[in-house]
Amino acid sequence: MKLSDLLGKARLSWAHRWLANLLLPWLIPFNRPHGFRVVPLKEGGMSVELPYWRSNRNHIKGMHACALATAAEMCSGLAVIERLDPQEYRMILRELRMQYRYQAKQRVVASAPDLSGAIEEQVITPLRLAESVDYTSTVELHDTSGNHVATGTATWQVKPWSKVRTKR
Repeated sequence: MKLSDLLGKARLSWAHRWLANLLLPWLIPFNRPHGFRVVPLKEGGMSVELPYWRSNRNHIKGMHACALATAAEMCSGLAVIERLDPQEYRMILRELRMQYRYQAKQRVVASAPDLSGAIEEQVITPLRLAESVDYTSTVELHDTSGNHVATGTATWQVKPWSKVRTKR
């Protein structure tokens, strides 16, 4: 099963959500210690929950800035992958910018909006003429009390695998 299909099915089915959250830590082992939980949003888009665990906290018992940045990156990447097949397109994170607003001391949820129209307009159509394109998406992070903790902006370089010069 393709990851994009699994994420789409997870939007409507608790069983597919459970399967996605079982498989993603093995597909992305770097993120495993964070304990992320992926929840596709019903209205479109993606969210990633970051638990308030010891491994995600800093020295003053707040949510660690790097854990927040990793959640933003993962949320943005999954929102794009849901619309682009990773077997057709290679995605590389070109830039990640974070703007921190509030010190979270509880669970945080990163949310990316539905990107279906934007991906078609800003990625797929331009790739008909260009070798690669850069696509930027914004992710907002809020704690369970509703405080706006941070905003992450991820820029992805997207390129068809047929245009990649290295071996797959």
